[in-house]
Amino acid sequence: MTESSVILPLAGGVMIGVAALILLAFNGRVMGVSGIWSGLIRWSDGPGWRLAFVLGSITAPLGLALLGRPGDVQIETTAPMLIVAGLLVGFGSALGAGCTSGHGICGMSRFSPRSIVATLVFMAVAIVTVFLVRHVG
Repeated sequence: MTESSVILPLAGGVMIGVAALILLAFNGRVMGVSGIWSGLIRWSDGPGWRLAFVLGSITAPLGLALLGRPGDVQIETTAPMLIVAGLLVGFGSALGAGCTSGHGICGMSRFSPRSIVATLVFMAVAIVTVFLVRHVG
């Protein structure tokens, strides 16, 4: 095991948890990315913290790349497939009243039954999708 296989994911998980805790403690909001984006698009309560969250989400990986620590992201599909996937994720987030970050990180940590079920559904669909894409299609 190397630093990048253990320490960095652990540090990232801790930082996500701390960010979720800070947002809940100081703003009374659950850190669900789909809700943050949709609130920013709808301009529901002004851009403030939502805009800061989105800009931080975009600039943090760019900053790491400038420091010589780029991520190992490899996209092995076409642009149209990415667009379809993004639309499906958006539809699923709206249908499930939240996304994996809202339900999986924040909801499950609060023992929300709805979030536990939603996360189980997310994981089951992900497992089936990977199986179908890799072994059937």
